[in-house]
Parts: sequence; structure tokens; C-alpha cells
Amino acid sequence: MKAQKKSTPTDERLAEIYRTAAQIILRKGYDATSVNDIANALGMTKAGLYHYINGKKELLFDIMNFGLDELDEEVVTPAKSISDTSDRLRFIIANNARLVTRGQGAITILVDEITALTPAQNRKITRRKRAYFVSLRNTLNQLKAEGKLQDVDTTAATFSLLGMINWLSRWYRQDGALSEEQAAEQIVKIALNGLMRPEASAARRGLQVVKNSSQ
Repeated sequence: MKAQKKSTPTDERLAEIYRTAAQIILRKGYDATSVNDIANALGMTKAGLYHYINGKKELLFDIMNFGLDELDEEVVTPAKSISDTSDRLRFIIANNARLVTRGQGAITILVDEITALTPAQNRKITRRKRAYFVSLRNTLNQLKAEGKLQDVDTTAATFSLLGMINWLSRWYRQDGALSEEQAAEQIVKIALNGLMRPEASAARRGLQVVKNSSQ
């Protein structure tokens, strides 16, 4: 069995820096956010923050890679082992949604602030984003081939699905009426009811009832 990589204090501190900076940039915008803003929010000096980062633009690039690394580890890689296409789509939507609410904007910044990167950084992030987009669209294409998907264009559906998930960071509040789990489940219900054919959704619900009654 492969041993899990243990996080170090530095890893945890960097994660805190990335998530805090992401939240500030999401709220104020990249151009309006200063290194001082981020340092103050973290209770650090500007010099102390520069111990962990190499500048604001490099920090933005690191935040985006951090978000995509988490997406790979917690969504993309485990989803590959789910053979049932409907279950795989549900897993992808739910776990991507949980990642957005937990990450406080680290992933959604990818949509709004990518133009602030250098051309080389932009290409690298765009390539990684594209790979995730294609993997999600492939799942929708497979569902369509199985006759389980509504009569929708899968490219438009993929863009719409990712937009709905990413928009979570705009309205979700940790102290709000919904928990992270409840917010993710609402996104799953809305997405699947809009994408899946009624008979396919009914079949999935019936299968779930059978599973629950046998436990």
C-alpha cells in the first residue's frame, strides 16, 4: 500500500497563504490587492510574507497551481476509478463543489484573473484547465452515448456546469444556512436534474433505494 505524503508545517502555511490571498483577490480583484493586504490578513509582516512568496504575480500563479493540484488529487484522479458514468459525474460535481467552498476561491480565480499572468504562466494554467474541461466533457459524451443525457451540446453543458460550480465562491458563506456538504448536494441535484434524462435519474434513485434498504 502506497504511503500517503505527510504535510509539513511549511506546506500547511503555504496552503493558508494561498487560500487567504485567493479570498482577498476574489473580493477585491488582483490589481486592487496589495502584498500588504495579504500580509495583514495573515497577521504577518510584508517581509515575513516574502519568505514564502516571490512576488504578487508569482503568488497568483502558485495559487492557481495549488487549486489545480487539489482538483487533480481529490477529483480527477479518484474519478478515473469510477466505472459507472452517472456515479462518476455525481462524484466530480460534488467534490469539485466541496473544493470550491473549502478553498475560498483558489480555483475560481482561474476564471477571472488568468489574464494577470505572464504569457508563459497563462499557457501552463490554460493547458491544465483545458485537460480538466476535456475529462469532464468526455464523461458527458459517454453519458450521451449511453442514452442517459438530455439532448444538449456537451461543450455548452460542460462550460455551464463549471460556471455553476465556480460561482459557489461568490455566494457561499461558511456561516450561512447551508453547510459545505449541503451546498455541494444542492449543486449536484440542480446539475443532474438539468443534464440527465428523467428515466435515467429515476433509475439512479431506484438503485439508491435498493442499496439503502439492503444495508
